[in-house]
Amino acid sequence: MSIKKKLGMGIATAILGVSLVGGGTFAYFSDEEVSNNTFAAGTLDLAVNPTTIIDVDNLKPGDWMNRTFKLENNGSLDISEVFIHTDYTVNDYHGDNTEDMGKHIRVNFLKNEDKNGVLQPEENVIVSRTLAELQGDMPDAVKNQIWAWFGWGDEASGMKAGTSDDLYVEFEFVDNNNDQNMFQKDSLELKWTFEAHQTDGESR
Repeated sequence: MSIKKKLGMGIATAILGVSLVGGGTFAYFSDEEVSNNTFAAGTLDLAVNPTTIIDVDNLKPGDWMNRTFKLENNGSLDISEVFIHTDYTVNDYHGDNTEDMGKHIRVNFLKNEDKNGVLQPEENVIVSRTLAELQGDMPDAVKNQIWAWFGWGDEASGMKAGTSDDLYVEFEFVDNNNDQNMFQKDSLELKWTFEAHQTDGESR
């Protein structure tokens, strides 16, 4: 190896050595603080009280039934809307039905009493349909239908955390003035599912 190559390698080695020494002896001031943060989700907890709204037998066409029940917001978050899903099963005792019994059981009215105002307390009807018609609908049980914007003693739509709404419903076994003998000894099992939604997100 020539002297020039040896010298070149020696210089390179010397520079590398200085670099390692320099890296190992570099010193600086430092300080650190720890920030502990938490993201805790709230709860959406809707309850129906009582869970069985109606249980009646020995009905005949023309009978009507009034019932009351509560929707309770037992969670920590406000509820914006509560959709009602309707499902039912007809038990055809004789197996001779040519019509759906759900078309003969009508919800004459379903009202949220807490949303009623001073000016028109009887007008806040959520729904008025047969059970068959309600199967294709999802009414909002906590919506103020008319006067929330006017501010005359009525309550705004939705449910605040820790509050409850009183609801009033009337069912009727409709007498259609025709032969309804096919429904004798039949029964209808109604399932109402109440689906609560949160309010919109906001700056926190």
